Amino acid sequence: MAGIMVYAAIRTKERSVFKGSEVATKVPTEPAPQLSEPPALENWPRWGVTHTQYSADNEPQAVVEEARGVLGRVPMLQNQHIMGWGVGNPEPSPGQLNFVDLDRRMTFISSSRGVPVITLCCAPDWMKGGQAGRTDWSKNHTVAPEREHFDDFAKLAVRVAKQYPTVKHYMVWNEFKGFWDPATNRWDAQAYTEMYNKVYTALKKVNKDIQVGGPYVPIGSNARAEGPSELSGPWGTVDQRALDAVKYWIEHKKGADFIVVDGASMTNDKGNVPNDFAAQAKFGAITTWLREESGDLPVWWAEWYVEPENAQWSEDKRTAVQATALMEFARSGVTTALYWNPQQKGEGECAGCLWSPKVGGELPMAGLLSGFTKWFPAGVEVQEVQSSDPKVKALGQASQVVMVNTSDQDVSATVDGRQVTLRPYEIKWSGRGGA
Repeated sequence: MAGIMVYAAIRTKERSVFKGSEVATKVPTEPAPQLSEPPALENWPRWGVTHTQYSADNEPQAVVEEARGVLGRVPMLQNQHIMGWGVGNPEPSPGQLNFVDLDRRMTFISSSRGVPVITLCCAPDWMKGGQAGRTDWSKNHTVAPEREHFDDFAKLAVRVAKQYPTVKHYMVWNEFKGFWDPATNRWDAQAYTEMYNKVYTALKKVNKDIQVGGPYVPIGSNARAEGPSELSGPWGTVDQRALDAVKYWIEHKKGADFIVVDGASMTNDKGNVPNDFAAQAKFGAITTWLREESGDLPVWWAEWYVEPENAQWSEDKRTAVQATALMEFARSGVTTALYWNPQQKGEGECAGCLWSPKVGGELPMAGLLSGFTKWFPAGVEVQEVQSSDPKVKALGQASQVVMVNTSDQDVSATVDGRQVTLRPYEIKWSGRGGA
């Protein structure tokens, strides 16, 4: 799974074959798109999506309109990377900019009432030891910019910020890609932080109101501890090397408006422990640790994953487990959680997607995200809710309760003082006092 893999840096012997296959074509310079201001919201939405390789802009017009409605009915955060994940090389050669794809994605985000977020990853080949004018997509996600090009990457970030002045939130890089040091078997947090500081400084000069965060490091865990760690629980033991990278960044960053990580509830060696639902407590434990270590910086989860590979869960179970994860995020005080939307190119089953590709039709995860965006934005007071049966998990705020049946059987229980019956893996919303 791309979201939780450890990417080894290709910094030495493979450089000689890093030649690029896609040749850049000169594109006419287009004026920056006129994007409307994001909707004025009482609270930060907290929840959102990341557009990936295939998204609404790859769909027939009728599905585009439907996706616009699904994402915009309750305005949420929408994130896009500057290279890859549906967007071409933004600067194939030094000074030769191509924002056509990025313009298209940002225009869709604006048209669907999204609060825009940009991830500053990945980097053009010529910044990574490759050839100017060519793009080798096979290495796009595994190579970091060379140190001598950190300034060039910061300049590209500035160009992006000036192209999209309505965007006020930036994540720097993605999953420490290319910053693994095989010689030491550790993350090269020093190199990443050096690049981050240059980008942070450059963006603040464009507009002091721009919010910048890092380090966006993947935090993995193991059921069987492979070494000492300062963070563990029934859900496993966190890899201390990831925690060390976060701590280095915290200590040496020039500044940050939020702290970003990603990860999965699954352990690297045994899937979800002690079970699929209880494993979600890992997200809350990591969030608490991040808040304590960073001096209570706002915590962002740029990606999260809950389903072991080849588990073949039903959509009902998948959405139920996701609901438990979202409860954990809200309960532990996560500021932002961005769902990695796994939309596909063609028709057919699309596990965890927000709408059915090519044919339309809203899927369950879309409703779950909309519900949490409406009822559990960042400013709301989260309240614990009593359930008479531990198989029914619940969370509330002043006007609403969400509950989920974590079993594959019907369950009757008293939740928040009311008798309810939930079908297997059913998620139910219920108004409360003054709703």
